Formats: sequence, C-alpha cells, structure tokens
Amino acid sequence: MSTLSPSVQEPDITRSARDLFKIDTDLQVPAFSTPDDHVPVLDQDYVFDRDTTLALLAGFMHNRRVMVQGRHGTGKSSHVEQVAARLNWPCVRVNLDGHVSRMDLIGKDAIVIRDGKQVTEFQPGILTWSLQRPCALVFDEYDAGRADVMFVIQRVLELEGRLTLLDQSRVIEPHSAFRLFATANTVGLGDATGLYHGTQPLNQGQMDRWNIVVTLNYLDHDREIEVVLARCPEYRTAEGRAQVSTMVALAALTRRGFEDGDLSTVMSPRTVVTWAQNTTLFKDIALAFQLSFLNRCDEDERSLVAEYYQRCIGSELPEGRKAPGKR
Repeated sequence: MSTLSPSVQEPDITRSARDLFKIDTDLQVPAFSTPDDHVPVLDQDYVFDRDTTLALLAGFMHNRRVMVQGRHGTGKSSHVEQVAARLNWPCVRVNLDGHVSRMDLIGKDAIVIRDGKQVTEFQPGILTWSLQRPCALVFDEYDAGRADVMFVIQRVLELEGRLTLLDQSRVIEPHSAFRLFATANTVGLGDATGLYHGTQPLNQGQMDRWNIVVTLNYLDHDREIEVVLARCPEYRTAEGRAQVSTMVALAALTRRGFEDGDLSTVMSPRTVVTWAQNTTLFKDIALAFQLSFLNRCDEDERSLVAEYYQRCIGSELPEGRKAPGKR
C-alpha cells in the first residue's frame, strides 16, 4: 500500500457538519484539506441518518471506537465510508470472513530481493499498516470473525490502542489520526432469527471496549424513498416517485411479516434499489420483482408475498411467478 504525504498526516481544517451531512447540528468537524488515494469515492446523493452520523462523527472527532449494528442492506458500511469521504479521511474496509487470519492483520516475515540478495523482511498486515497512519479502519461483518482474530483486535480497542508485535519485540503506538469502526448484523449476542448464518456470540469483555454502539435499521417510508431515488435518478418524476413509494410499502410489509413470523426473508433497502434498477432494465415490474426478491423466498411463503405485491402494486403477479403454498 502507498504511504501518505507528510502534508496530510493530521486533519488541518474544520468543516460544518450541517453543511457536509445535511443534519441538524452545529458541530465543527476536523477534516483533511487534501484527499488521499484511500479516501472513499464521494456519493453526492447519499442520505445520512442523523443519529448514526453523530455517532460516527464522535468517533472521528474524539477517537471513540464506534460499532454500527443493524439489518442487512441498511447501509452500515457505506455510512462510515461516506462520512470519511466528506472529511477526506483515508478509509480501509476489511471483511472479517472466515479466511481472514491473525497473520493477515498483524503481518509476517517474507523473503524479498534487496540489492540482488534475498533478505527476510517483516511485511505488515492491514491492522499494523493502518494503525501507523491517519486512517479509518472499518471491520465489516464483525460478528463473523474468528476467535483468534478477535483477540488480536481486542488489543487495539483500548483508547491508547498499542499493538505488541511479539515476534518483532516491539510495540506500535497508534497514529493520532487512526480511527477504528465496525459494522455487524447482531450486537454480539448471536443470531436468534436465522437470517445471519456464520455470525456468533462475541466476548462481552471485547464488546465492552466499544465506546459507542449505534443501531442503523430501516428508514421511515419517506426517507427510504429518497434513498431509492438517489440510486435511481430515472424515477425522479411524479409517476416514478409514486411507483417507488409502492415498492417501499411492499418492502415494509415483508418486514412486518418477518416480525410476525409469517416470512423468513425480508426486503432490505438494497433489495428495493435492485428491484427498481431491474424494472428499468427489463421494462417489467413483475419480472423484476421475481428476479430481485421472489425467487429468494421459500416456496411456501410466495403466495403471501404475491398477496403483498397485489396489495401494494395493484396488480396480480402473472401465473407461473406465484408458487402455490400454505399460509
């Protein structure tokens, strides 16, 4: 990975949070005047949740460890990225799937060629690399990490966050502009819904080290419409907005059905966006619905989903797209 220019080692300007994020606050936030290669791409149309944004800003401003928890497709990771993008704060995401090892985080000795000779050098892992730089490190799918990996992370969750490299016999001090975030579908107590296979209960001693835990769940009806319209500008007409409104209403019914135990699959905001995009692609809202969501549903539940569709869209799903099933 590239190094950062000495001129951008510390935040050197302050910006108005009200202007940057369109939320009701008077906060002035430290930021970098010059973007780095690791600053996320700016999404001008991103819709910010006020509570989540304030929690993340506390992390950037005061070096608090912030975890964003919520259902899939709610924009947890992108929320962190878009805050970083507006602050020009370098940001690196790591997905804690089962293949990320302790060595990937800390580093390892590797043979390299120096002056025509083979020498052994320590190659830092992503945690070691990020810790020494002005960088926001985001651990995605935090509740799916392996136990040995989680205990490595636990070392840097304290405010001073020193990382001891045992095989190097040295201690790494975190950079003053290093920040640590995580996203998770659960709050470390395991998954009782069956939606998130692979997640697991987390060590409560580790959970206690996260200074702020904020929940980002599905938005209210009008704000979710704005999210879809931001991703699908072709719907920014009176007719298009009305159609998106019915799509969002259908998604809300699936979430209510899941809460009541009638459905085992829910439509996330990401799914609604995909449905809208596929409708534009196929010029067929029913086919797009089938390809975007219905085919993922249990066959015994598709008749109920078809009923939701008829109630919100105002037309029946064509025969052959509705699987007979019990209620």
